[in-house]
Amino acid sequence: MTPAPDYSPDRRTALVLLGTGAHGAYHAGVLRALEEAGVRLDVVAGRGVGAGAAMLTAIDGAASLWDTHGVWRRPDVRSAYTWQPTLRYAAWAALALVAVLVVPLLLLTLGLVVYPIGFLLEVMALPAGPVLVNGYSAWVQSALSSPNLPTVLPRVGLAVLVGLVGILLAGTAATAWRTTPKRRAAGGWWWSVFGAPIDATVLPRLFADALWQLVRGAQPVRRPDVASVGRRFVDTLVENLGQPGVRELLLVATDLDARQDVTGAVLKEPYRTRFFDARAEGERRSEAIDLAASGQSALALEMLFGALAPPFGSESHRIRFAPASYWRGETRRYCDRPAAVLRVFEELHAAGVQQVVVVGAAVGRPAPHGLAAVGLSPWARLGDMVTADETAALRDAITAHGALFRGIYQVAPVHNPVGPFDLGGAYDRASDRHYPLAELLDLGYEDAYRQFITPVIGGSGEHLGAQADAFPGQGDGEEEEDILDRTGPLG
Repeated sequence: MTPAPDYSPDRRTALVLLGTGAHGAYHAGVLRALEEAGVRLDVVAGRGVGAGAAMLTAIDGAASLWDTHGVWRRPDVRSAYTWQPTLRYAAWAALALVAVLVVPLLLLTLGLVVYPIGFLLEVMALPAGPVLVNGYSAWVQSALSSPNLPTVLPRVGLAVLVGLVGILLAGTAATAWRTTPKRRAAGGWWWSVFGAPIDATVLPRLFADALWQLVRGAQPVRRPDVASVGRRFVDTLVENLGQPGVRELLLVATDLDARQDVTGAVLKEPYRTRFFDARAEGERRSEAIDLAASGQSALALEMLFGALAPPFGSESHRIRFAPASYWRGETRRYCDRPAAVLRVFEELHAAGVQQVVVVGAAVGRPAPHGLAAVGLSPWARLGDMVTADETAALRDAITAHGALFRGIYQVAPVHNPVGPFDLGGAYDRASDRHYPLAELLDLGYEDAYRQFITPVIGGSGEHLGAQADAFPGQGDGEEEEDILDRTGPLG
């Protein structure tokens, strides 16, 4: 972390929110503390689940993350990542089919218990022994004779099998109907039956609902389609830029088809011109989207949905571009990429940012003797992979691009047992208790004060006068010109 005396509230400052899934609760706590302390932020940037918090914060709606009915307080957030309904129902149907098929075997296996008990009772000269054995034998013979189990079991098994096939076909049809816009798919038909195993549609819905609550106005209008919400959001943001609590926005998601990270941004002048127009030639048009431009605002919520799509196991979000855009009406697949923090830093420099506050719930490099138990579930394995990728990428980004900024400040937990996919909380071995998601939110609030507000902002107050003397142009427009002079095309 940069020493406290280097911080200045007069510099153009960006807040960067990084993470996946449950780690968004940590963002909520940090944002609550920053808002309470009145920290000045010019730009909010996000990737992954941080993109949702960035959009809410941009229009002064961060409270929608932590209040009583906020995104991270709602009970349905626990089901943000689950197996696809088709797989869940098919698994129950398959379990029922297996149960039907093993009923005869269970009846015979019961004899391994009945006959030894009957033998012991007979040795003890008790009349219950022969009665137990003879009764069991007669019961098994009756159950296995027609028209009992030999007739009923095949019918029940066939009904369950038909139900299983129907579930798979219905799931395939539902997936094909929901996936819009559509693209031609290649591969065996059986892959379309199972599809992507993880259902990641809950978080996009929760963030879209929260955004709509903020921009819809006083009337309780039902949330419209994604494009309409995106347009309303951008219109609200552009109309209020410069007002207290409203910030510029920068989102990053990954285009799987172009194999590149894509930035969507709403910036004020003169940064907007330098960020987009001066670098609009060639392929740059494909990786930087001016959401405030005519016809582009509808992509705001689409970019968010792409950033919220995990890179493994779930369906990517499909975005159909306008015929007049760079992609000429194509439908492209978007998702998150933890290592995209490198692109976030590059784009913030291009947007004239001088100091950066980075927030992420992933714990940095641990000390010796800090090994945790290895999670064996698919969610734990994916969470470990995503967290390691993000942590390593952030370290590389600070090393590679730290010289671009006058200060980089990090807020991150020293200890966090909650993984990206632990939406219901996690067991904390260090304290031998369950660690709920609400506690991760509180931890973010406390860390913001301990790691940034008190030591950096509070500790730098006595140095602000010296900084103003060192940079006499601050506040009168000269520093802004200096920022623009130093900001140019990357690479």
